[in-house]
Amino acid sequence: MPGSADELRPLLFSIAYGMTGSVGDAEDIVQDAYLGLTRAHRAGTTVADPKAYLTTAVTRLGINHLRSARVRRERYVGDWLPEPIVVPADAPGPAEHAELADSLSMAFLVLLEALSPVERAVFMLREVFGYGYPDVARIVGKTEVNCRQIFARARQRIAAGGPAVPAAPHRTADGQELARRFFEAAAGGDMDALLGMLAPDVVVHGDGGGKAQVAATPPAGRQAVGRLLVGLFRRGRTLGTSLRPAWVNGHPGAVFYDADARVVSVFELDIAEGLVQAIRAVVNPDKLAHLGPVSDVARLPEAD
Repeated sequence: MPGSADELRPLLFSIAYGMTGSVGDAEDIVQDAYLGLTRAHRAGTTVADPKAYLTTAVTRLGINHLRSARVRRERYVGDWLPEPIVVPADAPGPAEHAELADSLSMAFLVLLEALSPVERAVFMLREVFGYGYPDVARIVGKTEVNCRQIFARARQRIAAGGPAVPAAPHRTADGQELARRFFEAAAGGDMDALLGMLAPDVVVHGDGGGKAQVAATPPAGRQAVGRLLVGLFRRGRTLGTSLRPAWVNGHPGAVFYDADARVVSVFELDIAEGLVQAIRAVVNPDKLAHLGPVSDVARLPEAD
């Protein structure tokens, strides 16, 4: 495998994850793209531009994956959140994960769910990764004029749901310090301190996928969110849970573990103007397995 091709892995993973919102699926797609390149070389095909070949392969595999997963997404139980990309607060983490974490937040990936597979590919390549229209057209197999129309349509479709560009990453000392004080206040039951760090219209989105406990309706507002957090941490203390600070998709957050060091959940904090604007918690055990052994503390009982 040419060295230059292998060095593209962080970019390829970023595109695949942006398309699928799944760590495991993204890794599989990247691997399939590399296998395709290997087969081409063995067949005697000259690949003059490995980057163009691989980015095209990854994008088209991502489009096919989304088409096959559409029914599953439509039937998803409760709020859908992407599988979290977690980088330890005190370590750079794997290159492909660290690079992506500064590109796509959970909130932005949720917005992308409103797009068709091709719209998602065109919008992401253009808006997130900065590809020009000629390259976007080549990658998705459309005309340049068509891609401009697709991009405009995609931008309109997600405009009502939030910003049309990813939120700026918050991998700063200030963000990390606010997250530290936030989790400390929640763990200590300090409601006054907690309320002072929450935006007036703060909301909590929990993804249990029908397999783990989350609030049926996303709690909103300082008081409701504050009470929820204090209650969660109080229950966590009785169960012997602990947390480790982390960067989650480029935002301050934490990974929660049970008494046996198994992953319980991952929290991501959206911070703006010195306040927590939104909290996203992934509790679905299927979306945590890539982080290590998963706890059954929050798991719902199996249906008969």
